[in-house]
Amino acid sequence: MKTTITRALRGAGAATAALAVLAACGPGGGADTPAGQPTSFEGRGPITYVAGKDTTGTVQAVIDRWNKLHPKEKVTFVQLPTDPDAQRQQMIQNAQTKSDAYTVLSLDAVWTSEFAAHRWVDRLPQDRFPLHRMLEPIVETVKYRGGVYGVPDSSDGGMLYYRTDLLKQAGIAKPPATWAQMKADCAKVKKLPQAEGMSCYAGQFHKYEGLTVNFAEAVNSAGGVITDPEGRPHVDTPEAKKGLDFLAGSVKDGTIPREAVTYQEEDGRRAFQSGKLIFERNWPYMYPLLDKKDGSSKVAGKFAVAPLPGLDGPGASSLGGHNLALSASATNKATAIDFMKFYSSEETQRFRLAYAPAAPTYDALYKDPKLVKKYPYLPTLKASILHAVPRPRVFQYGDATAAIQQEAYAAMTGSKSSEQALKDLQKDLQQQPAAD
Repeated sequence: MKTTITRALRGAGAATAALAVLAACGPGGGADTPAGQPTSFEGRGPITYVAGKDTTGTVQAVIDRWNKLHPKEKVTFVQLPTDPDAQRQQMIQNAQTKSDAYTVLSLDAVWTSEFAAHRWVDRLPQDRFPLHRMLEPIVETVKYRGGVYGVPDSSDGGMLYYRTDLLKQAGIAKPPATWAQMKADCAKVKKLPQAEGMSCYAGQFHKYEGLTVNFAEAVNSAGGVITDPEGRPHVDTPEAKKGLDFLAGSVKDGTIPREAVTYQEEDGRRAFQSGKLIFERNWPYMYPLLDKKDGSSKVAGKFAVAPLPGLDGPGASSLGGHNLALSASATNKATAIDFMKFYSSEETQRFRLAYAPAAPTYDALYKDPKLVKKYPYLPTLKASILHAVPRPRVFQYGDATAAIQQEAYAAMTGSKSSEQALKDLQKDLQQQPAAD
């Protein structure tokens, strides 16, 4: 099996919400009623697993292993488009029509609460899954109003990729911890003949889910918040402005190249891998691609990862990842529960890590010496996840992320000032459903 791009499956997985917490008065039930009581999980037979397109071959490989062991309870893989917005829309459409075509859903972690509130997915029997062995921030993403509505399947944390060879040649002993240090390091590196024509930094800045992630990380890394402790939008603040000013100002001063406002994950990965960038913010999936010794990577052996930089010190990643959820309208739910346990198991995640590097959910996998030796990014990735800013449970996630993308992109492309973009964003988010 070849290792290829997994980021496409997590693009949303990488997303960060900015909105009030889910309104309990929404379709999840009354103010004093949980969004769903424990379900009777009965019925055995064929089921489906629904997720974005598998570009690695690992999903089908895991399903094949299950099908060999359970010939009377086979799983069919329903592949949705790579675009996360399209995935979400198709899952919602299936739920609204109460179709049993979809059984187990691979939900971006930020969607879980929305699906729970609408009763599109079942509340799960918590004691059937080893959640206590998983990293706590990851487990929090499956909870809604006292219940568990998903099983963590994978996580994700942003990291700073950097050119170790160029920093060393420029006399820089360690990666930057702040935005100012990163810009200063870039200035030193770009004086080297070997860095001629290189750009400083890129992330995911195209108007899509990745921009929501990068915007939220900038705000959080400047001491701001997307929502306050009561769940209300809180983006029209000096701290949020410092975060957005970093992004918009970096485009203006050339730290972020102009073409990077069109970058999604793969655009940035290719730019860094071809030697065009000194620093890049991305997910763990690209580490083995950069390290290939077959000639496809110009930076093999010349890079490393570090925590994301922030305003005054290390920044905060957004928490990505996917959760397995059970469609409320599905049949053969006993089989579905068993498959979810199988697919999310530590053994399966260890197997998948070898072919589709991402972020495991089990703490033990980050402590395994053999895995750390093989995947040197694991300690940095674990730190990224443990210090990630939790994403709010949102009621209308699509509306919230669209508003964020609109205003952040306007500031980065210069059509609005950061101040005006944040004022407009605050107004847009306040029109979303309020917290209970």
